[in-house]
Amino acid sequence: MSTLAVNDPGVVAEVTALFEAYEQALIDKNVDVLDNTFWNSPKTIRYAMHENGYGFDEIHRHRVGRAPGPGIKEVRRRLEILTLGDAFATVNLEFKVRDQDEVGRQSQTWVKFPDLGWKVVAAHVSIQDKAPRW
Repeated sequence: MSTLAVNDPGVVAEVTALFEAYEQALIDKNVDVLDNTFWNSPKTIRYAMHENGYGFDEIHRHRVGRAPGPGIKEVRRRLEILTLGDAFATVNLEFKVRDQDEVGRQSQTWVKFPDLGWKVVAAHVSIQDKAPRW
């Protein structure tokens, strides 16, 4: 088994820039950028606050219907990016929910396709329960 480079600075910078462009596109409701960020496949999944997007087409329909603006993220608390090699990454963000005393969580799984570049293949956004369930 070969060893994968963990968090190569160049790969982390590349994924970080794409993530930041995606976040700005959410605010601007730039559907072209939002769509281009995700893998155009029926296998792509995006679980969001009021959406279970199974496949690119469902995710796109939600994007078109979404209002522009900052959404629920008020303050970023922690951003974690992990890259393994030069073709796989995860991005995890913890944030304060706008106008509420709640913590939101966002995760994305990124894959760099030889012919497409970096694409999100799975994503999830949720609000953390106030009390952990054990």
